[in-house]
Amino acid sequence: MRIELNTAPGVASRPNEDWTSVALPAGGDGGTLVVLDGVTPPAGDDGCVHGVPWFTARLGGALVELSGSRRDLSLAEILSLSIRRAAAAHQGTCELSHVRTPQATVVLARWDADVVEHLVLSDSTLLMESPDGAVRAVLDDRLARVPRALLRSVASADALRNAENGFFTAAADPAVAERAVTGRTPASEVRALLALTDGAARWVEVFREGGWADCLALVRKNGAQELIDRVRAAESADPEGRVFRRGKTSDDATVAYVEL
Repeated sequence: MRIELNTAPGVASRPNEDWTSVALPAGGDGGTLVVLDGVTPPAGDDGCVHGVPWFTARLGGALVELSGSRRDLSLAEILSLSIRRAAAAHQGTCELSHVRTPQATVVLARWDADVVEHLVLSDSTLLMESPDGAVRAVLDDRLARVPRALLRSVASADALRNAENGFFTAAADPAVAERAVTGRTPASEVRALLALTDGAARWVEVFREGGWADCLALVRKNGAQELIDRVRAAESADPEGRVFRRGKTSDDATVAYVEL
């Protein structure tokens, strides 16, 4: 089995709000993969004294532990319980009802000898490669369907966050797990997994350097850091976003690759 994880902050002066881990059981087959992209709040109060990196570390830790130890629970149930745990860790000090309380996108995958389970919430990406080389992208495209003009307004974006006809992220409400994109695939039909935060997926979605299959092939051949390096090069070539419009000049980027 090959496992490769890389992550880089979008700006050196700011903490990286992404989080990733791959865990394998002490004995037997299987494993779990987690990638989180912390949502950077706009300037102003978010009701929390801890910050986004604190939140993603706690949510990610709970996801890893529960997906490995509670095989009796679905991934949606694991996400729900993990959100509950993360919320409990700061409900006594923070205003969890605040619309911008720390939150994150989620990619969660779990596998054993028989099946590969997946869950995606918001705009991070999971790629699944079959033995014949075909690549399937698992996406939650609700954020992509929101008009860009609405997202440029803080008030409009807040109104759409974790709301009907808007988009959903893992914040403080465990019920959001029901909104995630989930599925199960026979293990014999999956050769590799590649999880990307949107900062890394820019290579495909923003800069159009290749398709999803090209992206996975690049990581397999040259490694996860190569994908991040190519994204950074594309960002540097268009620093003001005149050719490739984007919300941030450079974003946190995380790549997690597993060959099963």
